[in-house]
Amino acid sequence: MTLETSMRSMKKTLVLIAVAAGLAISAQPALAAGGAKHPRSGGFSFEGPFGTFDQGQLQRGYKVYREVCASCHSMDLMHFRTLAEPGGPFYDPHQANPADNRFVKVLAAEAQVPDIDSETGEAIMRDAVPADKFPNPYPNAVAAAAGNGGAAPPDLSVMAKARHDGANYIYSLMSGYVAPPAGLRVGPGQYYNPYMAGDLSSYWTGEGHVPEGGFIAMPPPLMDGQVTYDDGSAETVDQYAKDVAAFIAWASDPKQVQRKQTGLGVMIFLFLFAGVTYVSYRRIWKGVAH
Repeated sequence: MTLETSMRSMKKTLVLIAVAAGLAISAQPALAAGGAKHPRSGGFSFEGPFGTFDQGQLQRGYKVYREVCASCHSMDLMHFRTLAEPGGPFYDPHQANPADNRFVKVLAAEAQVPDIDSETGEAIMRDAVPADKFPNPYPNAVAAAAGNGGAAPPDLSVMAKARHDGANYIYSLMSGYVAPPAGLRVGPGQYYNPYMAGDLSSYWTGEGHVPEGGFIAMPPPLMDGQVTYDDGSAETVDQYAKDVAAFIAWASDPKQVQRKQTGLGVMIFLFLFAGVTYVSYRRIWKGVAH
């Protein structure tokens, strides 16, 4: 009798667990946040194992970063001389030393960096040289946050590595600002972007599912005609977003193309070595029972 009672109790427990799980699953779509929208493809030339960067696109992307993004976002790990390294936007095969690149010297001289006067010891500002890092728009993180509504703009040095689907994510985010759907409460200093990760369930008062996306403190940074291109490329938000995303992807991994080429060479070597090993094995053990 005791065993039969225990079996009944166990069955009731299992039934209750199954019912609770079913209710949780059925309620999930209505309660869950919309999540971020999947990034659009930018059709970048550097994608894939054999992809390479388009130098013209990198040059345009640097211009967008310099004229738009650099006013708020730092690139503390990037030096001016890196722009002239192989695969970089201003690489010149006729100049072996990136620090001697004529384009980089001019670009660096346009920026001011802090330094110390060697005679008086006082803090000064001087023209940058290729060996200098990109200047930070703010003296410290507190000042960066204070100048941007309490949210310090993130450093872009490795942003493409820090985000899933890096370049496509940056491209989609930069060009993806849209008007918030009816029923979504947007707080002051916040902007709706369907490609921004977030949980909008507590701000959603409309009908149906919670919309995709989240809030971002950065206002739409790009507008048509904002940056002048010298090569005749389209001066649109979509093109600007693609170009700056490509530049940030390159800056996040300047040696990417070299690594791909090295990996391809290693794979070819291993393939040939495997063939030679197999032929040698067949020749050495030919006619030998084993």
